[in-house]
Amino acid sequence: MRSTVPQVTFKTRVRNEALGGPNPFEWKDLTTDDVFKGKNVVVFSLPGAFTPTCSTSHLPRFEELYDEFTAQGVDAVVCLSVNDAFVMFQWGKSQNAQNVFLLPDGNGDFTRQMGMLVKKDNLGFGMRSWRYAMYVEDGSITKMFSEEGYQDDAPADPFEVSDADTMLAYLKQR
Repeated sequence: MRSTVPQVTFKTRVRNEALGGPNPFEWKDLTTDDVFKGKNVVVFSLPGAFTPTCSTSHLPRFEELYDEFTAQGVDAVVCLSVNDAFVMFQWGKSQNAQNVFLLPDGNGDFTRQMGMLVKKDNLGFGMRSWRYAMYVEDGSITKMFSEEGYQDDAPADPFEVSDADTMLAYLKQR
């Protein structure tokens, strides 16, 4: 397992009211340091936006427990997926995500360097992230919860230890 988060640049889209019109968004590059430096961050990564477990359980529970995470000294809760910025934005809107920051890893660079990129061709997904959660302090990974069964074309998509409640229990017992 890595001891620090990979150094990458994430391609994101942000609202810029000055642009006005029907599309007030612009590209914004975020570096690993922008996301993690000097912060305590909970990251959870999942196979894909709009997929069943991710949409009904994974993201909603982290959103629901956001205040409890911040009460434990967490500065940000980040949902990472190998999806592009447009997909992550629309998924966030559809989920009414107000607190969890949805971070697109469109090229899978971060996920690949984490050693969590898996082939999901059996589902027609291509390359995606394995499901995991981690606690990061100032860029150092201090705790990792990775689902069992990591392998290309895994027939199952386990969801046992990368959930919000497991992470919150860990933070409360530290």
